Amino acid sequence: MGWIGETVDSIKSIQIRQLLTQAVSLGMIVTSALIIWKALMCITGSESPVVVVLSGSMEPGFKREIVVATLQLNICSMKLFLGDILFLHMSKDPIRAGEIVVFNIDGREIPIVHRVIKVHERQDTGEVDVLTKGDNNYGDDRLLYAEGQLWLQRHHIMGRAVGFLPYVGWVTIIMTEKPIIKYILIGALGLLVITSKD
Repeated sequence: MGWIGETVDSIKSIQIRQLLTQAVSLGMIVTSALIIWKALMCITGSESPVVVVLSGSMEPGFKREIVVATLQLNICSMKLFLGDILFLHMSKDPIRAGEIVVFNIDGREIPIVHRVIKVHERQDTGEVDVLTKGDNNYGDDRLLYAEGQLWLQRHHIMGRAVGFLPYVGWVTIIMTEKPIIKYILIGALGLLVITSKD
């Protein structure tokens, strides 16, 4: 009969108690993932400790070789590409030119990953404002900012890049662009949890 027939027979033979046990197990997996995410938010001080680079605005003029995993500590020389996953941290240290930051713009829902090119300290309050630019863009980001806004303030910054994994974010990009793949994957995982014998 094959794998499909065995799966159908397995689903038919599931008892209510076993079904409840599997549902609780699935709920615990989802809850554990949420707890880990919240813990990362507390540890890193960032509302989104992990982000995916969604555009080519940070690509330099050359392409790099594929690397399995890289944790880059010299943030000023970090080169980012579409599909890279960034790890963020938000500390109280002042933001410096050359750092890569992730920021939100008022009225936009998707955060932007760009490099800080200028830092401006206000004499009256001592607060630091920053100007950003994509490495692959010709001009600064003032055209992206809200109307009349010339600088980003601290509350716009979600976090600073402290490391990255190249190309791993392509899974997220593919599932966002092709939702059917996401639903098939979720359905297959759910079916696997329900039909497992443990």
